[in-house]
Amino acid sequence: MFFRIKPAGSYRYLQIVHSVREGEKVRQQVIATLGRLDLLEVSGQLERLMRSGLRHCESFAVIDAQAPGEIEPVAIRRIGPDLVFARLWKESGIPEVLRSVLKARHYEFDVERAIYLTVLHRLFASGSDRAAERWREDYLIPGTEGLELHHLYRAMAFLRDTIEQVEKATAALRCNKDLIEEALFERRPGSFH
Repeated sequence: MFFRIKPAGSYRYLQIVHSVREGEKVRQQVIATLGRLDLLEVSGQLERLMRSGLRHCESFAVIDAQAPGEIEPVAIRRIGPDLVFARLWKESGIPEVLRSVLKARHYEFDVERAIYLTVLHRLFASGSDRAAERWREDYLIPGTEGLELHHLYRAMAFLRDTIEQVEKATAALRCNKDLIEEALFERRPGSFH
C-alpha cells in the first residue's frame, strides 16, 4: 500500500492505493480517498493520521519521539574504515611490531593507535595530521578517543627518529620506520632469515 495524489481539476486528492495483479497486468486499486490534500494539510488531519499510524510501527517510534524533543539527538559515527582495515592491520602484525620497537620508550599515550589513526586517515581521506584529528570525529576508531593533535605529531616524529647513519658517502639515515618495515618483512611467511 502507498499514498497517491489524484489530480481532479484544480484540486489534488490524497488516496491510499495498493497494487493488484490481474493476470499479466498489475493495476492500482483505490482503498480510500482521504480528501483534498490542501485541506488535510491545513487542518492538521494528515499529520494526526500519520502519527496515529506511527504507534503501530516500532521502527519509526524513535523518529516520532525525536520530533517533539522527547529524546536527545545522538552523534552519528561511521564504522566502515575501521571494520575494513582493523583486521588487516592486526593480521599483518603491525601492532606487535610497533609495541616491540616502542618497548624501551615510555609515552603517555598509545603510539600504535595514533599511527593507526593517521594511516587509516591517509588511506580513506588523505591529508595532514591536523586533518586526521578532525576526520576522526566522524568515525568510530577504538582506542583513539583520547588522542590529541600533539599525539599524532609525536607519533609521526617517532617514526622519523634517526637510529643511525648508514653510510657516510650516501648520508642515508636509518630511522624507526625502517626498523618496523624490516621486522614486518621478517614476519612474512617464507621470508629468508
